[in-house]
Amino acid sequence: QVQLVESGGGLVQAGGSLRLSCAASGRTFSSYVMGWFRQAPGKEREFVAFIGWNGGNIYYADSVKGRFTISRDNAKKMVDLQMNSLKPEDTAVYYCAAAGPWGRLPTETTDFGSWGQGTQVTVSS
Repeated sequence: QVQLVESGGGLVQAGGSLRLSCAASGRTFSSYVMGWFRQAPGKEREFVAFIGWNGGNIYYADSVKGRFTISRDNAKKMVDLQMNSLKPEDTAVYYCAAAGPWGRLPTETTDFGSWGQGTQVTVSS
């Protein structure tokens, strides 16, 4: 497994931008599909985006498509989430997660076996 630490959360006005980063430890980072999830107060954790091993196979939740961009740097063992045009409904704790190491894309949240501690994103109206 990998250990994950998120950073970059904060308070931003609606329409603004934030960039979240996730630093991973472990020798096999490139073997993991990396994802971002979020959980708003009183709601279940929901999928935001994931990115495949070499930066391909990128998927987004419909709610963030066109506004958020996920990227990874395997040499630095980092995965980022650029969030633009933020809305109050994007307010949540954002979690970085890793799925693998196996040679298939995740299909369930439970495929993600390693999780960070989360970082708070608050979007004011």
